[in-house]
Amino acid sequence: MKRAIRKVAVIGAGSMGSGIAAQFANGGVPVLLLDVAGPEDDRAAPARAGVERQLKAQGFMDPSAAELVSVGSIDDDLAAVADADWIVEAVVEDLAVKRRLFARLDALRKPGAVVSSNTSTIPLAQLTEGASDAFRRDFVITHFFNPPRHMRLMELVAGPGTAPETAALVRDAAETVLGKTVVDCRDTPAFIANRLGCHWMSVAAIEALRHGLTVEQADAVAGAPFGVPRTGIFGLLDLVGIDLVPLVWGSLLGALPADDAHHRHDLTAEPLIRRLIAEGRIGRKAKGGFYRLAPGSKAREALDLASGEYRPQADAAVNRDLAALIRQEDAAGRYAWAVLSNTITYTAAVAEEIADDVAAIDTAMRLGYGWAEGPFALADRVGCAAIADRLAAEGRDVPPLLAAAAAEGGFHRRTAAGRETRTTAGAWTPVRRPPGVLDLGEMKERGPRFAGNGSASVWDLGDGVACLEFHTKMNAIDQGILAMVAEAAERVPAEFRALVLYNDNPRAFSAGADLGYFVGRLEAEDFAALERFVEQGQAAFRALKHAAIPVVGAPAGLAVGGGCEVLLHCDAIQAHAETYIGLVELKVGIIPGWRGTAELLLRWGRRSDRPAGPEGTSQAAFETIAGARITGSALEARALGYLRPEDGITMGRDRLLGDAKAKAVALAEGYRPPDVGSVTLPGPAGREALQAIVRGWRQDGRASPHDELVADRLAGVCCGGAETNPQTPVDEDALAALEREAISALIREPATRARIRHMLDTGKPLRN
Repeated sequence: MKRAIRKVAVIGAGSMGSGIAAQFANGGVPVLLLDVAGPEDDRAAPARAGVERQLKAQGFMDPSAAELVSVGSIDDDLAAVADADWIVEAVVEDLAVKRRLFARLDALRKPGAVVSSNTSTIPLAQLTEGASDAFRRDFVITHFFNPPRHMRLMELVAGPGTAPETAALVRDAAETVLGKTVVDCRDTPAFIANRLGCHWMSVAAIEALRHGLTVEQADAVAGAPFGVPRTGIFGLLDLVGIDLVPLVWGSLLGALPADDAHHRHDLTAEPLIRRLIAEGRIGRKAKGGFYRLAPGSKAREALDLASGEYRPQADAAVNRDLAALIRQEDAAGRYAWAVLSNTITYTAAVAEEIADDVAAIDTAMRLGYGWAEGPFALADRVGCAAIADRLAAEGRDVPPLLAAAAAEGGFHRRTAAGRETRTTAGAWTPVRRPPGVLDLGEMKERGPRFAGNGSASVWDLGDGVACLEFHTKMNAIDQGILAMVAEAAERVPAEFRALVLYNDNPRAFSAGADLGYFVGRLEAEDFAALERFVEQGQAAFRALKHAAIPVVGAPAGLAVGGGCEVLLHCDAIQAHAETYIGLVELKVGIIPGWRGTAELLLRWGRRSDRPAGPEGTSQAAFETIAGARITGSALEARALGYLRPEDGITMGRDRLLGDAKAKAVALAEGYRPPDVGSVTLPGPAGREALQAIVRGWRQDGRASPHDELVADRLAGVCCGGAETNPQTPVDEDALAALEREAISALIREPATRARIRHMLDTGKPLRN
């Protein structure tokens, strides 16, 4: 019988254990969560507290997922792990405690059940010492990162006794059920990400002190130029907690050999770190570390590294071009070079010890520490030869892996056959994707684009499927995108059998309409241009919906406003689990005007669980749009009607494009474009009922005066207009005309203009 993961047990309900359990539940897998026993009247209390912690921290993508987690105590309920296909250990980092637990699990688990440890510090060889051969075959380390829902990286360590099929089963389940990007690691201290990340943090902090930089200057240099999150180094230490330095860094340094280069930057021995810990100034959780909010105000202060006192935070501007920055003959330039050179040489020196290839190391640092690119890709950007030459000129060692990259064009390259990367032994090897994983960047390298302009492009994904990619800032929908949507709807069917809407933007599928264009036209009082913009969007999205081939939307990240509307016109959606979707136009003083209101009404009209009658359809769509809420996940989007029951959800970002393409291929067989849709709506009587709801919101303080005006216009559309009656369905084109009428009136309102300007300037809605 083929092994599969149908039920999981997690032992340890702390922040990591309960988070891992929540992520399994998010993936639809029942979980048994066990912890130490509580009081006699509620022995499962500690485990239940773990579930409640995840509900509060939004570790569950939808509260209903928590129903898949059952709780108990290790003392009373450990025998229940006999039903589990995968048992995850997430207890205290104590070797003796873990070994005792593993011995008990080995006696209880069913044959072939996987056991994994979430340890971040203890080698697999020590964990399995003295264990049975059968246990070793089914044992791996699965190092998750916190919080498990949002951190995509999972480091996988298999031992010499681990069966290949065990590692393969865990890898597949981690990718498809948990949505993880799995990086294979060797059994070495701290594996990959924390080994290199802790070293980088030590170097960045200590070299800042040695070079006399302020905390703001150090964070500016170690941040954007390196592609590191804007916390930089000192902001990151505040976030992590300075008090963890003795524990985390101390444990790592104690596990490393004496000649490891990390010992040259020993953060645990730094006097300033020790002083801050002694004084309780340990970061954000203590209201102050390297930064703090001034007492009694919201003004930001920074620590003066020389005096140890706080002062107002200062701006620090640096050259964002790292290659140019390291050539500067000033403190910032010398600091940048110190951080870069130590990071690259250390990574190159230990690479073969910790991983098979440099791509694994780059991936671990991107996903584990939020770097825009890993250390080897960073070296390629700056220039491997330039780095190696400068090291040699300074009389410093050039690791063999770096020397090979300097001599042969870097760590990564593109060839006619595809992308290649170096093994950590220095040889070139093809980049291989797991089955079902497609990379749009690689697809784009294989041939010229089919069609495109400065805002959007159409690419060939193979097998008769095209991809329409938006590529404006945050994929905001401008006239160029609308033109390409219309062109794709017309031209793609002649050459392809299906179309997928997808892009690689890590933050947004589309953040909605181009507000900058809106503001420019509004301030010029060029209302006719805005009305044409609305008409252009309606025509483009209608053409997309009724195209001769199936269209599949594949969103990830933000899909709001116009970004949501374009998805509502797709035949199907294959959404990444972390898709945040919503019709939020009310926040800028308008309503969804690219047929989004019409499409949501049509969807609610077809739902079997809609409230009864025409009034129920109009009220459900009205309350969804008027609420202007962005869903917290794709699971939540189903409840609001943005996703249909038959729409798919992909847990892993890496697999989204492949899943969407497969869905498009399946739809292409025997495809027929949809007929013009219609829906029964209540007319003026229904509008009066919706107006009464809005008046109640106004009285309760939940709606502002302009909210009430916009909601009234929305109510008119949702009820089908003044001439509608419940006996005559309203078609989608008539509803689109009502949208245009409402938009035309609202853009002439000064309060709408104020809202749009405020949103563009601040990124926040204006309640007026």
